[in-house]
Amino acid sequence: METKDIRAMFLEYFQSKGHQVYASMPLVPDDASLLFTNAGMVQFKDIFTGKIPTPVKTRATSAQLCIRAGGKHNDLENVGYTARHHTLFEMLGNFSFGDYFKKDAIAYAWEFVTEILGFSKEVLYVTIHESDDEAFALWSAHIAPERIKRMGDKDNFWQMGDTGPCGPCSEIFVDQGAEFFDGPEDYFGGDGDRFLEIWNLVFMQYERDKEGNLKPLPKPSIDTGMGLERVMALLEGKRSNFDSSLFMPLIKKVESLSGKTYVYASGASFRVIADHARSVAFLLAQGVNFDKDGRGYVLRRILRRAIRHGYLLGLREPFVYAVVEEVCAQMGTHYHYLNERKNAIMEQCKAEEERFFETIENGMQLFNKELEKLKEQGSNAHFSGEVAFKLYDTYGFPLDLTQDMLRENNFGVDLDSFEICMKAQKELAKANWKGSGDKLKEGDFNALLSTFGTNAFVGYTTMEQECKILAFLDSNFKQTHTLKESQVGYVLLDKTPFYPESGGPVGDKGILMRDSNIVAEVLDTQKYFGLNLSKIKANIPLTAKDCVVAKVDSARLEISKHHSATHLLHFALRKILGVHIAQAGSLVESNRLRFDFSHPKALTSIELEQIETLVNAQILRQSPQMCENMAITEAKAKGAMALFGEKYGDVVRVITFGDSIELCGGIHVKNTAEIGSFYILKESGVSSGVRRIEAVCGEAAYRYGKNAIESLRSAKESLKAQDLMQGIEKLKEQVKELKSKANKSANNSKALESQTLNDVKLIVLALEADTNEAKALVDNAKNENEKVAILLIAQNDKITITAGVKNAPIKAGAWVKQVAQLLGGNGGGRDDFATAGGKDSSKIAEALALAKDIATNALT
Repeated sequence: METKDIRAMFLEYFQSKGHQVYASMPLVPDDASLLFTNAGMVQFKDIFTGKIPTPVKTRATSAQLCIRAGGKHNDLENVGYTARHHTLFEMLGNFSFGDYFKKDAIAYAWEFVTEILGFSKEVLYVTIHESDDEAFALWSAHIAPERIKRMGDKDNFWQMGDTGPCGPCSEIFVDQGAEFFDGPEDYFGGDGDRFLEIWNLVFMQYERDKEGNLKPLPKPSIDTGMGLERVMALLEGKRSNFDSSLFMPLIKKVESLSGKTYVYASGASFRVIADHARSVAFLLAQGVNFDKDGRGYVLRRILRRAIRHGYLLGLREPFVYAVVEEVCAQMGTHYHYLNERKNAIMEQCKAEEERFFETIENGMQLFNKELEKLKEQGSNAHFSGEVAFKLYDTYGFPLDLTQDMLRENNFGVDLDSFEICMKAQKELAKANWKGSGDKLKEGDFNALLSTFGTNAFVGYTTMEQECKILAFLDSNFKQTHTLKESQVGYVLLDKTPFYPESGGPVGDKGILMRDSNIVAEVLDTQKYFGLNLSKIKANIPLTAKDCVVAKVDSARLEISKHHSATHLLHFALRKILGVHIAQAGSLVESNRLRFDFSHPKALTSIELEQIETLVNAQILRQSPQMCENMAITEAKAKGAMALFGEKYGDVVRVITFGDSIELCGGIHVKNTAEIGSFYILKESGVSSGVRRIEAVCGEAAYRYGKNAIESLRSAKESLKAQDLMQGIEKLKEQVKELKSKANKSANNSKALESQTLNDVKLIVLALEADTNEAKALVDNAKNENEKVAILLIAQNDKITITAGVKNAPIKAGAWVKQVAQLLGGNGGGRDDFATAGGKDSSKIAEALALAKDIATNALT
């Protein structure tokens, strides 16, 4: 039985029971309190907590990709050393939002496990909470009472947090057989693997208050989770998830790369690499990139842990990217984006591996040297925190990688000294992800939704609208019926022309008017749980039910130009660089746009020129905007680009400009001609595998072009040239000539012959140089020597004599005057520096001899 069959059978079964099938939500959730999506219920969390109203369809099912490799749920250190821990896994789940409860949940689970999957009833056990007599009675209709085990809070009571929805749970176990598992921990409830839990049914029937009291929920709900990897292994008769067809192709790939054979007892490194390659593939494909903190750092830790285990297998060059390719081949049939982005994620992975391989050898030497010291000190010793920090800071070893290597030798790290070395920095391996939306958690959004529903957005066709104020929220998102003068809060209008920040464009600003007077300034617009709310500052006291005229700021026009330009840019990037390009973020303002995209290397000047040219060509085609609402399946079949992680409904809005087709709910120009022109200002790297383009269009592009023209005009004036390129060429020739003279002067300086008389360096020479070069040589000689007398006869267009004296019994003025008279000229100057001219070049040799005689007589 293939993996896709189990997944499909689960979803099809619950769909037949009236459940709506939901796609797997992104691994990066829209929830600041979570590092990664770690359970199937995450995408339904706001429903369970009551933050938003219960949907019309009160039954749901999904096959959810989950990651547990950081934050509260972290299985990383166990992966590879147990039969069932993974960083990435798929959780099959069914959910009831106040619909069915224990009876149906138990009946569905039993039917699916025994009749659809075909598990023998003889190997099944269930657990219930020790106080849950109702669950005991319901289970007794399906399974013998002696196979129902009562457990305490630790095992069979689930809660979302210290307060909020909670309730007892019931788990289904499979007995793998005493003949395979007979260790001291292999009893029911023990830590052994004989009795393996495959499905957890959570009965959310209580709410816990701040005092710890439980009160019944008015609409009890169901949340379940079944691990696909465990079920797959059991159905294939394997005792470990890693022996199943999910992982063995990856392990076989590691065998071929390393030239070593996988043996389960000693094969932890094979298992680590196979598991981690799956996480690397999916995280990169979903837009997470290697970084120095946050989710990108967790990704880096996962990859480097895999590399270190490959190092143990003798691999000394990048290899994980090849295992990632196998992951794409295996799982890309269901998760199509793996194959669509395969080449890009392999390149990103390989580049990151190359960086780590540059330092791993030296890091391992340092680690092994410190480890030998530990072994000499005994089992109570701790690995130096200073060395652990050096491994982290200099060699790129995450702390938990060092801990992982030490665990194999039964040692730990001196964390106190490590923390001292980190100073104010927190341990990145256990980054503290706190919710940034604490005020949002306590906001009265559900009350507004229950009373008014979502408000209508009318801004596609107008920038001014008569509307009614339905409600206010204060700065803490608590409902209030009034806003005082100068008070800042949020307004819910029955219909609004203000576009909320989404997909790149910033939220609209503007004003609220009544009787031609401005009653409030609109500072920003955001969407919270489906509500389009504008942040305002009241100019006068305002009351709910007031009628106002909402006017959008004219900056919206320039924002729409830059937004449409991002669509054309996205198309151009895919056309020039390849279809692996995926948007990784954007910012659209009235005076600029910023577009981040996945690409493994910097763009060349030729590529940037091609992209800019293609965008402008699309603008000049004057393509009208075509806006269509259609089924998402139809949109994708049409070739519309969808942004990964965006939530799309069954019916989507498709924006087309010529060859550019994207799913988008934003504001756009009616015709590409309105964009005007497009200029790329800058291309740069954001993080490993992510590039950024900054550009302008519309009015901002006009100002950019005008400033460029003014700069050219100023440059022409500075160069005193009608043609800028000719002026630049002339300037280049002047620079070349100056460099030539400077080199010649330097060479002459090095070639000056000298002799020393009574500690005074004497230099008397004739050379080809002009007056300025001769003066420079004399100055250099005086600067470089404590005692010197130098006289140079320079011949270029004319003859000049230059002399300099420092701490020597010669007067430079008299010296040059006597030499000049021999050459038919005259001159003089100070005692330390003097110049003169000459006319008769035929007597230069005699003049040199005279200069030497004068100096020698004076110095001896």
